Amino acid sequence: MMKIIAGNSNRPLAEAVCSYLSLPITKAVVRRFNDMEVFVEIQENVRGQDMFVVQSTSFPANDHLMELLIIIDALRRASARRITAVVPYYGYARQDRKSGSRTPISAKLVANLITHAGADRVLTMDLHAGQIQGFFDIPTDNLFAGPVFVRDIQQHGDVSNTVVVSPDVGGVVRARALAKRLGTPLAIVDKRRDRPGESEVMNIIGEVKGKSCILLDDIVDSGGTLCNAAEALLEQGARDVSAYITHGVLSGGAVSRITSSKLKQLVITDSIQPTEAVKVARNIRVIPIASLIGEAISRTSREESVSSLFE
Repeated sequence: MMKIIAGNSNRPLAEAVCSYLSLPITKAVVRRFNDMEVFVEIQENVRGQDMFVVQSTSFPANDHLMELLIIIDALRRASARRITAVVPYYGYARQDRKSGSRTPISAKLVANLITHAGADRVLTMDLHAGQIQGFFDIPTDNLFAGPVFVRDIQQHGDVSNTVVVSPDVGGVVRARALAKRLGTPLAIVDKRRDRPGESEVMNIIGEVKGKSCILLDDIVDSGGTLCNAAEALLEQGARDVSAYITHGVLSGGAVSRITSSKLKQLVITDSIQPTEAVKVARNIRVIPIASLIGEAISRTSREESVSSLFE
């Protein structure tokens, strides 16, 4: 039997997934001691159950990561038959390689922690780098928000005069896949980053004059890259610029930066629970992914193909 349990990182998403699957959420307490130590108590029998832990490792990343690890450990010690870590947003994914001398590969360390805590499988979405799947020695499914984005783009406008734009060279594969689904051309922003958190747009590869541009990326953090890219596209004659980003990290002053920018709209998923500032922002829209996560969970539990969701 399948059961869903959730930490505190994105309770509304977990509840929406349970609603899609017509399942109650497993009763559990995930709280803090006075010194902020995490304590978990599962309040119903999970022996022999197929357990799915829904927990994004979003801000505060370390707290939510510890919650995930401790929930997995509690389930393992309670004799759950199989434990799947459902991590819609995989924190530390940007640390997927040595960026310089004497720096860590933290994405691999987090993969080790999840595995050694007792997870049997991992289900995540739009990993920053696909090779992170190889950091796990357990089965790992990487879902894609592309089909959800395609439906939303088609519902909200005419794609005949649209071009999909990758905000940097590293995101070309992701942008090309969306452009192929939509049947639109592809453009690339050639960007040089001098310091972490800052980016300078150099030039645009591709024809964007008179076009509606859709910037596509996996993570929006400070928002600087998106705002700079939007300005560069408009300077090249683009009619308007929207952005579709899977994970809305939106740290610091990102929300105010985007609301005051020339972006027509920023569309993000609820893989990270949106803050109140995001909900009221004039040009930020959140689209739900509960049905996508729920269907992937259902197929995993029934031992059916997950990849066929994206064919």
